Amino acid sequence: MESALRRAPARHTFERILRLTRTGIADGEFLGGLSRLLREIVPFDASFWTGADPVTMLATSPSRLENLGSGEYCDLYWENEFFVEDVNHFHTLAGLPTPAASLYRVTGGRPARSSRYRTVNIVQGLGDELRCVFRAGGDVWGYMCLWRAADARPFDLGEEHLVASLSAPIGEVFRRSALLRPNPVIGVPHGPGLLMFDRTGALESLNEPAEAWLQRLPFTRLSHDDPGATPIPAELRSVVNKARAIAAGRDTGAARARLQVGGRWVVIHGFVLREAGNEGGRTALVIESANAAEMAPLIVRAYQLGRREQQVIHLIAAGLTTSEIAVRLCLSTHTVRGYLKRIFEKVEVSTRGELTAKIFADHYKETMHPDFALDL
Repeated sequence: MESALRRAPARHTFERILRLTRTGIADGEFLGGLSRLLREIVPFDASFWTGADPVTMLATSPSRLENLGSGEYCDLYWENEFFVEDVNHFHTLAGLPTPAASLYRVTGGRPARSSRYRTVNIVQGLGDELRCVFRAGGDVWGYMCLWRAADARPFDLGEEHLVASLSAPIGEVFRRSALLRPNPVIGVPHGPGLLMFDRTGALESLNEPAEAWLQRLPFTRLSHDDPGATPIPAELRSVVNKARAIAAGRDTGAARARLQVGGRWVVIHGFVLREAGNEGGRTALVIESANAAEMAPLIVRAYQLGRREQQVIHLIAAGLTTSEIAVRLCLSTHTVRGYLKRIFEKVEVSTRGELTAKIFADHYKETMHPDFALDL
C-alpha cells in the first residue's frame, strides 16, 4: 500500500475514496464514482462490481460492468465460480485474512494455471485480475474484480494491499444501505415469477409475472443469449449457476439472493428439478416479494445482532417488559438491560417503540406475520 500511495495526488485520491464511503449509498452512482477514483491510483482496463447477499454471497444489486464487451462471457464467468476448481474464488477470499488477491501473484506468475484465465481472460484480451470481497461485521456485502489488458503489467503487492484496505469501508456502505427505509412500492408484481432453464443454463420458458419482474429487476448485462432472447440479469445468472452447482454436489447452502426492486425487498430462489433416474435436469428460478422470514437473516447481519439480541428484540416486539423478558430467557434483569443498551446502540434508537418501528415497520411492513421470530 505504501508504494501505491507514495505520491501526494494518490494519497489525496485515496482520501476522496474514504470520504465517498462515509457518505455514499450503494447504488449505480456510487459504484461509478468509486470506479473512477480507484482507477486513478490502481489503473485497470475492465471491471466488475456487485453487491452481495450476506447470507449466500450471491451477486445482487447494484452491479456495474466496465469494458467487458457485450457480456457474452457472463455465463462462463459464473460457471467457473461454481463448477471449476480455480484460484481466488470469491468464497475463498471471504475466508482469508486479506480479502484481496491478484491472479498473477497467487499462481506464482503463471496465470495459465487458472481455468478462468484461459477461458475468460485471454479471449477478451485481458491479463492479470485483482479480486476483492467487501466485508463488514464478518459478512461479505459485495465484491469486485479488476482486470488489466494482456500486454499491461500485473498488479503489484502494494496495489493489492491498497484495495484490501478498502474492503471494510466499502462493505460498510453496502451494509448501511441495506438498512435504509425502502421507498414506496411502485409497480412491483404481486405474483411469483417462474423461469425455467435447460441443462446448459439457457432460458427455456417463463410465466407472465416473470416477464413483469424482469422489466423491473436492475439490469447489468446480457449473457451469451441471442439478440432476440429475453435478457437475463447477472444477478439471476449467479443464482441459476449456484443451484446447478449444489445439485451437482460442487457447492452447498442455498441458491437464494435478496435485493430491493421498486421499493420492495425481493427474493430469488433457484433449484434444479430431478428427472427420471435422479439426474439433474432443468433449473427453476422463482422471483417473489420477500416475506419477513426471508428478510430476517439479512437484517440480522445488517444490524450485526447476536443470537440473544435477536431473542430480546422478538420479545420486545411481543410487548414483554424487561422483567418478563428476563424470566422468559432465564436471565437477570441487569443482563437484559445490557442487551437492550447494545441493541439500541446498534440500531441507533433510544426507545422500544423506535426499535420496533425501525426493524419491523421499516423493513417488513406488509410481510409481517404474528408468529414471526428473528431467531432463525
